[in-house]
Amino acid sequence: MTVKILLVTGDAAESLEVLYPYQRLREEGYQVDIAAPSRKKLRFVVHDFEDGFDTYTEKPGYSWPADLAFAEVDPADYVALVIPGGRAPEYLRNDAELQRIVRHFFEAEKPVAQICHGPQITAAAGVLTGRTSAAYPALEPDVRAAGATYQDGEAVVDGVLVSARAWPDHPGWLRAFIEILRTKTPAS
Repeated sequence: MTVKILLVTGDAAESLEVLYPYQRLREEGYQVDIAAPSRKKLRFVVHDFEDGFDTYTEKPGYSWPADLAFAEVDPADYVALVIPGGRAPEYLRNDAELQRIVRHFFEAEKPVAQICHGPQITAAAGVLTGRTSAAYPALEPDVRAAGATYQDGEAVVDGVLVSARAWPDHPGWLRAFIEILRTKTPAS
C-alpha cells in the first residue's frame, strides 16, 4: 500500500518551498500529491533576499501540474499535509475546500508541515489557536492574532505541527518533519 502525503498550493507559491519537500518526501518513499484550487499547470515564483531591499524580491519560478483540485481531495487518504509559502496562501486561505482539508489533519492529529506564509492558511482554518508556530517574520502579528505563539526558528515543533520561516530553513524543517513521519506513519 502506498503511503500518501498531500501538498496544497497554488499559483505564486515559492518554488523551493513546493519542490524541495515534494522531492525530499518522495525520496523517503512517500507518494506526494499536489492539490490546488483546480487541476492545472501551476506557476510558482522565486523569492530571494537582496542587499538594499527591505523585503524579499520576486521573480518567475518553475511550473508544475496540480494532481487534483481541493474539491477532489479526501483527506482521509493522506497521512500528512505540507503547506508551502510564497504568495499563494494569501488567496488560498479563503478557499472553503482547503479549510475543510486542513481541519481534517488537525482534528485527526496527523503531521502537518507549514513554512513561510503557510500559517495564513492554518490561521484562516481556525487551527492555530493555542499552538506555537514559526512563519516568515513579517507574519508574527498574524500568528499572534490567530491565537498562537510565534517562535523565530528553523524547525519549530508543536506536537505533530512542524513550522519554519522560509526556504533557507529547509534542512532543519524537513529533518524534523521526517522524524515525526518515520515515527507516526513510515513510508514502508
